[in-house]
Amino acid sequence: MNIAYSPCPNDTFIFHAWAHGFVPDAPALNVTYADIDITNHLAARREGPEVMKISYAALPWVLSDYKLLPCGGALGRGCGPLVLTQGAADGDAPLDASALSGKRVAVPSERSTAYLLFRLWAAAQVPGGVGEIVVMPFDQIMPAVRDGRIDAGLVIHEARFTYHTYGLRMLQDLGSWWEADTSLPIPLGAIIARRDMDSEAICGWIRASLDYAWAHPEASSAYVMEHAQELSADVAKSHIELYVNAFSRDLGEDGYGAVEALLGRAAEQGLVPKFDLSLLRK
Repeated sequence: MNIAYSPCPNDTFIFHAWAHGFVPDAPALNVTYADIDITNHLAARREGPEVMKISYAALPWVLSDYKLLPCGGALGRGCGPLVLTQGAADGDAPLDASALSGKRVAVPSERSTAYLLFRLWAAAQVPGGVGEIVVMPFDQIMPAVRDGRIDAGLVIHEARFTYHTYGLRMLQDLGSWWEADTSLPIPLGAIIARRDMDSEAICGWIRASLDYAWAHPEASSAYVMEHAQELSADVAKSHIELYVNAFSRDLGEDGYGAVEALLGRAAEQGLVPKFDLSLLRK
């Protein structure tokens, strides 16, 4: 079976057992490691593998061809994207959102949950709105903010643990804003499968792989670090602890509710195409 997921620690941790043949009766995996912005566009063009990790924000473009699986993804609390700027330490006087009025902001993708959360937050909090949105690879955003090539950056994943080392400060934790506003978790990355595939079987293999990872946490460490993009072992461990949780095994009502709330709001504001929300559960 062909699958694409990111080299981030949460994905390699979840899929390690399946990718290495430790899941009984599961088909062998042909793995493509790709940034989520790449898989978002592959899915939209119907050119990707049978199973992929994409952003929840990209679902409106792909649900006619792909089914959202209720497992294997990244959704949780306290794990949202951050808006970062140059300046003093976080302990100093807080910045006001108006500091972003008319400014250039770097984002990792225009079809990401991070981007949707940012636009929803900015519409409510930034007077007159932000200025130019610049899309760049997520690992280039913090250096660009640090060096003054961009006014602010929207960061994801392990940047939560490393932005201080770039001398940056957090203007807004968008996850905290979302949770306070909705009481729901934050939907980040989704696993999708082509609608002609046996989604129940695939979910069984994903859950078995995740259960193996939790039961044998050291077994995947070499695989995780091989693909961890120069992260330290401690940062990779923190990444897994934050992004791999009960929602990774099953979305449940809170998980589905979070996805419906995010994409419903985004569609109302014209940030994603209008679509049938019921397809998220079909």
